[in-house]
Amino acid sequence: MRRNVRPAPALAAVGDTPLTALPGCGPRVAEKLAARGLHCLQDLWLQLPRQYEDRTRLTRIADLQPGVAAQVEGRVEAVERGFRYRPVLRVALDDGSRATLVLRFFHFRAAQVAQFVPGARLRCYGTPRPGQNGLEIVHPSYRVIGDDEAADLGDALDPVYPALEGIGAASLRRLIGLALDRLPDDSALELVPGDLRDAARLPDGSMLPSLREALVAVHRPGRDQDVSLLLAGTHPAQRRLALEELLAHHLSLRRQRIAQQAHAAPVLDRFELADRLQRALPFDLTAAQGRVFDQVAADVGQPTPMLRLVQGDVGSGKTVVAALAALLAVASNRQAALMAPTELLAEQHLANLRAWLEPLGVRVAWLAGKVTGRARRQALEAVASGEAQVVVGTHALMQAGVAFHDLALAIVDEQHRFGVHQRLALRDKGAVAPGGPGLPGDAIVPHQLVMTATPIPRTLAMSAYADLDVSAIDELPPGRTPVQTVVLNAGRRPALVERIREACAEGRQAYWVCTLIDDSDEVVAQAAQTTFEELGTQLPGVRVGLVHGRLKAAEKQATMAAFKRGEIDLLVATTVIEVGVDVPNASLMVIENAERLGLAQLHQLRGRVGRGREASTCVLVYQAPLSATARARLETMRETCDGFLIAEKDLELRGPGELLGTRQTGVAGFRVADLARDADLLPQVHALAGRLLADHPAIAERIVQRWVGGAARYASA
Repeated sequence: MRRNVRPAPALAAVGDTPLTALPGCGPRVAEKLAARGLHCLQDLWLQLPRQYEDRTRLTRIADLQPGVAAQVEGRVEAVERGFRYRPVLRVALDDGSRATLVLRFFHFRAAQVAQFVPGARLRCYGTPRPGQNGLEIVHPSYRVIGDDEAADLGDALDPVYPALEGIGAASLRRLIGLALDRLPDDSALELVPGDLRDAARLPDGSMLPSLREALVAVHRPGRDQDVSLLLAGTHPAQRRLALEELLAHHLSLRRQRIAQQAHAAPVLDRFELADRLQRALPFDLTAAQGRVFDQVAADVGQPTPMLRLVQGDVGSGKTVVAALAALLAVASNRQAALMAPTELLAEQHLANLRAWLEPLGVRVAWLAGKVTGRARRQALEAVASGEAQVVVGTHALMQAGVAFHDLALAIVDEQHRFGVHQRLALRDKGAVAPGGPGLPGDAIVPHQLVMTATPIPRTLAMSAYADLDVSAIDELPPGRTPVQTVVLNAGRRPALVERIREACAEGRQAYWVCTLIDDSDEVVAQAAQTTFEELGTQLPGVRVGLVHGRLKAAEKQATMAAFKRGEIDLLVATTVIEVGVDVPNASLMVIENAERLGLAQLHQLRGRVGRGREASTCVLVYQAPLSATARARLETMRETCDGFLIAEKDLELRGPGELLGTRQTGVAGFRVADLARDADLLPQVHALAGRLLADHPAIAERIVQRWVGGAARYASA
């Protein structure tokens, strides 16, 4: 039985030893390593292999399989140099198994050629592929073995590490090996207390390996290890490391939540305006909307800041919940702000909020980049004086010249499109003691409500949003008909154009979405400009409009307004229409080159139709041949309209990085953990995190420092 032994201070410091203590790691090499975040021995211990090469056994040439890496040994049978198109060196290798292997080199030196004399004994490693004369290996790793040399086989798999600029693969492997030689024993290395480790189990019920055992097994796997498990990331040693890494990221988020909630927040508990809006709305809230609003109301009724993420499928009615939340602030004589990433989406919110709130006597102000001159001065004055009770805008809300009178609720839509500092800047606009991201502990800060129309898989929400309470509007308003999705080869485009003609003749409207603005020789895609011109010729009598990101904002807005008024029948657009466009009469969506888009984006685009009572169709046009991933995406779109199922599949296909957005620091950069693969570890992670924060906060801090370091975390915004 392991005991809960605290690390000995002298040994605990081994991991902090600078890399310059290693032989052959001078200041210049250390500088290159530091540029990749590698500063001390512990960083090299956690620089894990990306794959493995099995040099513990030899494979007969006759037994080689195409695409399966192997190590062979034989004698040079013939050497040929060619210069037809570029220099090439071919070396024929024979091992007596009645088969010949060709080694092919495109980059070689004269000294290399001199090694390959007929009869020379070679041992080489690589992945064979079919060639002109049987199997060949291009640029294998190899060594020449003397006839009197005893060339023993390795006793461990060879790790292959991620390439580092300026550091050769062999040098990096040597440095990591030297660092591993200094790996201390378990009592100094383990941070998770022994009683918690003993209680924890891997999902299959087995005990956790010690951290030292796990690191040695991953860096120096013996020849008896299951390579397939290592390559799949499911070896018990990798699972042990993944659990601690997920634990560190979860702790970092939970710790930031605790820091956020140490601040005070205004209590917003007056419901008269929210009740009046609900009575005035021409529709009833769905049960899901009502449930989520109750959760938000309970949060803002407390003197600690709300940190809540509301996720809901396209068209689920998040804006109504945001409007009701804003009225809780207004009824308490305070302000609310709603920030959206694009002017198109912000103006959509502005139109809805003005229609709902101004009849109640609430002043809604508009701040965006295109609001200039006298209109901007008046808006800024209204915001600063408190006359503007609800403020809607884009990034312009965070500019230095914008001062709120008393901001109590900050709402951020499509939150993953904003960076950390942008969301912090909006929060700090409402702080009583503003001081940038590092607010004093006694500051009063606004409540924060963030929304996304991209449903987030439960796995991702449990890990990436551990500092937020997560609500889901998982029900569509009544009257919304599911969209039928059709997958069509690009060769059937003429029939599709005819279908557009028929739909427009019946008084319906349609979108035709392209993935590029201009033609490209490098990518097979119909550009929006070309498509606009072609469809205008092919569909005489159909009013065709064009919207893309390079148009001036005023041109985009004018075209979108004309489409909404029914003055345009067919709108050719890029993915600029992904969010913020609501035209109930549009019932047909065509997406060109759908194989180039991710599931989340396809689902967002499909959500632009099906907003009225007419049956709607989304046609996904693809260019053959399809990759396996693209085929899986299109099949998923055809099979379901459930955004939450789609989000789970998207996480499986693409991983967390793209779902969270490129500016979300840390989550996509796991060393060993994979949120889709390791979801079954999360219950253990949550249980361990709770115990550590309650009973061992100093150890929790050290675990975060080991795996996450000082990296800024985005979700604290």
